[in-house]
Amino acid sequence: MNKLVKVAGLVTAFVIAENSSFAQQEKSTKSGDVPKGWHLLDKTKDGYYGISIDKAYEFIRTKNLKGKTVLVAVIDSGIDTLHEDLKDILWVNPKEIPGNGIDDDGNGYIDDIHGWNFIGGKDGKNVKQDSYEGARVYHMYKGKFGDKNIDTTKLSADEKDDYKMWLKSKKKIEGEGAEEGVDLVMLKRALISAQKSDSSMRKFLNKETYTGNDVDTFNAVSPQEKGARASLLYLFKANQMMETTNKEFLDGFEEFVGGEERKAEAKDKAPQNYRGDITKDNEADINDRSYGNPDVMASTPFHGTHVSGIIGAVRGNNKGMDGVADNVRIMMIRAVPDGDEHDKDIALAIRYAADNGAKVVNMSFGKDFSPQKKWVDEAVKYAESKGVLLVHAAGNDAKNIDTADNFPNAIMKDSHKKASNWITVGASGDPKAGGLTASFSNYGKQQVDVFAPGVKIYSSIPGGNTYGNAQGTSMACPVVAGTAAFLLEYFPYLTPQQLKFCLMKSTQAPEGKVRKPGTEDMVALSDLSESGGIINALEAAKIAATLDPSGKKAPKKSSPKPTLKNKKG
Repeated sequence: MNKLVKVAGLVTAFVIAENSSFAQQEKSTKSGDVPKGWHLLDKTKDGYYGISIDKAYEFIRTKNLKGKTVLVAVIDSGIDTLHEDLKDILWVNPKEIPGNGIDDDGNGYIDDIHGWNFIGGKDGKNVKQDSYEGARVYHMYKGKFGDKNIDTTKLSADEKDDYKMWLKSKKKIEGEGAEEGVDLVMLKRALISAQKSDSSMRKFLNKETYTGNDVDTFNAVSPQEKGARASLLYLFKANQMMETTNKEFLDGFEEFVGGEERKAEAKDKAPQNYRGDITKDNEADINDRSYGNPDVMASTPFHGTHVSGIIGAVRGNNKGMDGVADNVRIMMIRAVPDGDEHDKDIALAIRYAADNGAKVVNMSFGKDFSPQKKWVDEAVKYAESKGVLLVHAAGNDAKNIDTADNFPNAIMKDSHKKASNWITVGASGDPKAGGLTASFSNYGKQQVDVFAPGVKIYSSIPGGNTYGNAQGTSMACPVVAGTAAFLLEYFPYLTPQQLKFCLMKSTQAPEGKVRKPGTEDMVALSDLSESGGIINALEAAKIAATLDPSGKKAPKKSSPKPTLKNKKG
């Protein structure tokens, strides 16, 4: 899974995994801040580089258009099904009777009321943590390619792909060890320090659960109080997660340390089969599909809850925040663990979404390896045949994905052509909070289609009535998915290709140059994405209103030929 967070601890730098309750910390931050919900605002009216959603709704009202409900599938870690801003917009399978233990609609999934959990077992157990795909690939092919002189001229095309993929995993596992050279000893010390400070702060505050805001307002007097307050406040502020509880914060930190330990062990020890031990399917058989369970909340709902709120949290109810789209239903498909997702689960999740009526699929996840990419590609083509738009996060490694691997992606393995029903999203920000481009965002003139707000995004988090900030391309992605759903509500005849056209054609290019993520270089946004701009719901709606309702004259927009020559697996 792509990393969502980079924060600096008191002792050492550490990175928090994507579906923990943490947000991406920018490498450098300028002074200033943005208000809650800034991503929805309008540059001219409000002064922030949001998507102008209120103006978009005003435009729709001038057209006297009535909205239709749009089903959006969210492939993620889970969702808080009891959240006040989400429970009323959850998809309810009309053909399934809750809790009767029968597959009423005959789709192969028993009691799939709000979606399906592809990383769960029939006994009710759920996958929480999982291994790194690079480690799985390394040990999968180690017996076949390791310690051997391979004559590639004697390998079939598929075997050559496998060999190249294994060499890449070998370099990752044997050459780099734990990703980005994280010092596990120092990392563990940082965790222990944070846990000790938490223990002290709970005593000082006389309560077991507190937030960063509680720490901020705590009047520390003694040296011990001042020390605990300073260390914890630094961590909360570094993550822009002042509303997050101490438990969520430390659980995420601990999960990350565990993940880094698993990566470090991968060189000598094959990763544990976390998924298979619970799902008990034949992972090598894409047709073995009757596994999983209907528990779409499970124990890791932070990420999916935050993403879902961005898309469609109830608008205008004076609770928490407003989603982008005002008439959607969220179908949660749980397929993303604390670790790297499996290609089979993603492929079947896409198919499930398409088969059950979703028209937009949000995919805020990613990884460096894809051993069964053909299965995912086939699912993408299937979704296209069903008129489904797939929206994917570009990733948070500040790298150029025109040349660096980031899976899943729009490039078909067999043809090397781009899927026409796929849009890849980078993360933008605001000059008042770090700059117009998020310092963590991946980019690519050919492979990133658009940028969208992904810094300090306020949305729902687990707890029933709880909200907080998170940031990453994982947050930019649902901004685009929500905008696509908004367009479909009022222009339901739009094809996936027309939707993508509207979103890309209407982007707004900022004045001047922006910072190239991960560097100090200033470049045009058109050097970082194909559209060269940040999405704008108002302008997208204006374009949508001009398109042919028959869907037969979808506008054509030429795309550069892909250069992902190294994309294998």
